Amino acid sequence: MGDTLINKVAASGLITLRPEEWVPAILPVPFDLKEFLFMGQIVKEKDFREAMKQHDWSQYKDRSLAVFCSADAIIPNWAYMLVTSLATPFAKEVYSGTPEAWIQDQLLHHIDTMDIKAYTDQRVIIKGCSDHVAIGPDIYMALTSRLQPIVKSLMFGEPCSTVPVYKRPKPL
Repeated sequence: MGDTLINKVAASGLITLRPEEWVPAILPVPFDLKEFLFMGQIVKEKDFREAMKQHDWSQYKDRSLAVFCSADAIIPNWAYMLVTSLATPFAKEVYSGTPEAWIQDQLLHHIDTMDIKAYTDQRVIIKGCSDHVAIGPDIYMALTSRLQPIVKSLMFGEPCSTVPVYKRPKPL
């Protein structure tokens, strides 16, 4: 008798892309300027410069540093410049923004530079859930823009439950 199980998803020829797999394994170190503000609100130049001078910049050796301010404060541009000048000898990269924004930029860069030839005339699913990182709408939009011109169809979700996004029209 035919008791053989058939994996219909595997046999369907669908290609699943998982953007969370493109997130670098080593995330940037957050550097929140809020910790160095006078009364958590303003940059007092003398105090800020002294705090930056005393800070152990070597802890960022060969790491990416995400510089941002979580307080609702006006940070002068020179303060960001000072942090960058002190971190640059140690850090692999000094990024202006939150670690979450850094991840989104890394994903967008990956999408812009990925080889998409393998997806030509294919049915592609972009996985919609991630267990460890938030994937913003800009990532799904960039993937759609990049893949739509070459794929046969584009879907969102899981192979067992997809939402159709695009299907190439049949030629007349």
